[in-house]
Amino acid sequence: MESGFNDIKKIAVVGPESTGKSTISEQLAAHYRTIWVPEFARGYCERLTEPCTWQDEINMFQGQIALEKQLLPDANRILICDTTFITVKIWSDYTFGKAPQEVLDELPKHPYDLYLLMDIDLPWQDDPLRDFPHLREYFMNIWHKELQALNANYTVISGSDEQRLQNAIYTVNQYLNKN
Repeated sequence: MESGFNDIKKIAVVGPESTGKSTISEQLAAHYRTIWVPEFARGYCERLTEPCTWQDEINMFQGQIALEKQLLPDANRILICDTTFITVKIWSDYTFGKAPQEVLDELPKHPYDLYLLMDIDLPWQDDPLRDFPHLREYFMNIWHKELQALNANYTVISGSDEQRLQNAIYTVNQYLNKN
């Protein structure tokens, strides 16, 4: 790779459950001929045999950071991240009433260049790891608040299927053309 890791733009695909984050991440990576960082928490939670604990949240936070660092050298101009560890903060706040201090301390130290906030306009897809079909609007509002608190550069991506992908590509292209 000719450019340094600091030249890689990090694009985070975030949002509530069942909003197409993994699908869009994979599609964007293919479109831009780069790689994408899968959501660490998904694989972690699939292996859990008990309800998620405080330590599990910390483990998922650390795992997401480690996975991004591992995959960064393989990125081509941009790194697409299927969610970020902001999710750990949001779930911890909801489940435990607060987030681990380690997560709160690290949030401002791990910025992304652009966040694509997936809208809740897709139909809910059942999945054993999804818990809150009735709280999508609540979590969408939380995502807005969290991104605003970070002063994040973000855009809401709406639409279904191809339209959603085209809206995401348009937004990423707009960002890349300015930077």
